[in-house]
Amino acid sequence: MDVSGGRGQPRPGNDESPDRTGTRPPAEPGHPTDERPAAPEEPRPPATEPDPPVPDAGPDGEEREKPPPPPAQTGTGRHLAHSGTGRTPPPQRPQEKQRGGLLMGRPFGVPVYVAPSWFLVAILITWVFGGQIDRVLPELGAVSYLVSLFFAVAFYASVLVHELAHTIAALRFKLPVRRIQLQFFGGVSEIEKEAETPGREFVLAFVGPLLSLVLSGLFYLALLAVDPSSVPGVLLAGLMISNLIVAVFNLLPGLPLDGGRMLRAVVWAISGKPMTGTIAAAWVGRALAVAVLIGLPLLTQSGVLGSDAVDNVGMDTVMDALLAAILAAIIWTGAGNSLRMARLREHLPELRARNLTRRAVPVETETPLSEALRRANAAGARALVVVDPDGVPLSLVREAAIVGVPEHRRPWVPVGGLAQDITDGMHVSAELAGEDLLDALRATPATEYLVVEDTGEIYGVLSAADVERAFVKAMARPS
Repeated sequence: MDVSGGRGQPRPGNDESPDRTGTRPPAEPGHPTDERPAAPEEPRPPATEPDPPVPDAGPDGEEREKPPPPPAQTGTGRHLAHSGTGRTPPPQRPQEKQRGGLLMGRPFGVPVYVAPSWFLVAILITWVFGGQIDRVLPELGAVSYLVSLFFAVAFYASVLVHELAHTIAALRFKLPVRRIQLQFFGGVSEIEKEAETPGREFVLAFVGPLLSLVLSGLFYLALLAVDPSSVPGVLLAGLMISNLIVAVFNLLPGLPLDGGRMLRAVVWAISGKPMTGTIAAAWVGRALAVAVLIGLPLLTQSGVLGSDAVDNVGMDTVMDALLAAILAAIIWTGAGNSLRMARLREHLPELRARNLTRRAVPVETETPLSEALRRANAAGARALVVVDPDGVPLSLVREAAIVGVPEHRRPWVPVGGLAQDITDGMHVSAELAGEDLLDALRATPATEYLVVEDTGEIYGVLSAADVERAFVKAMARPS
């Protein structure tokens, strides 16, 4: 690696940075290649990437970490000057409108959304619980369904308290929380980073079920002060039992439930490896999913859960089996997602700005593009930085703009007209790696970034396409 000091003289990046590739149609995923041209002419445009994934829905009180979105796959190519055009920013956070649901407020600065699926559950709860109220208090008539609707809203308010417990604990540990979403089977707290220690992980998971147990106890105490056969008594009894169920269900030791996160923390503390804890808790979660699928209908049919035992297959039995299948699918899918997200986080440290930075040569604004490319080829560089007469960097020559200039016009086109001004957010420290690097790229969407040392000295140019390619390559390797 050539190292040249001095202001305005960019130091070369790692010669082992990925080769540039052309853009293929989205249907053709690309493959990284180790083949390098002897003297690349110019940069390639980055590939287009999809929107980041939104986490799957989870059970009541479930708390999830939201990892950084993985970059998109890119195509391969060899001749840089003839690559396709296009300009796509690095992975972005989902926009508010893409998140789905109705924004209800921002307690502690965290947005709370109600997903459309919640309204389906509210209707279902109103119908089922309304029928039960009608049997206990037949004098209410149709009003029983209005009372049942109130119960559905109060129950999900309890779920929100459960999720706020996770949120407050995460904020206490300085872990950013993206949002809370109330949905079909409860709520999800999207925590963007992993707890630093197993102890914090355990506390973060335990506070949710603990708050649900506290709420159940408070509703029980309130029930003692009213007539159990009155409307308040029926409501308080329902809220007491539902919060108790939420707490017990979430304490089951399998991911993605809170009990699974507690198990993960214990195994992490014993083994010293968070990945080992994730694997153990995820497989327990999958076993739990199978147990729910098989065991819940059997328990309901046998009368163990409080209902009368049935010998024939009726509508209630079918509904119990359907409910068990939905719960099992959610738990199984959540356990698999937890494994994938843990693998993603395990590979994130491999993304280092210093290793992915391209060599760059400084050129002045009026330098013809052909001359700038000649200098880059002679130096073995793969990027151009436009500087003023004092060597201060002003802008970065855009890859897509170079590709769009026909070869016969390049002697007459100054590089300044193809460059993008360097903003503060486009300065990236050479020491950034992993999630910190992705956060920096998300904060300022661009295709190229100026990489600098802590001293302010130019190190080179980082392409978002190179980060994407390195991420895909890292994720392809086994853990």
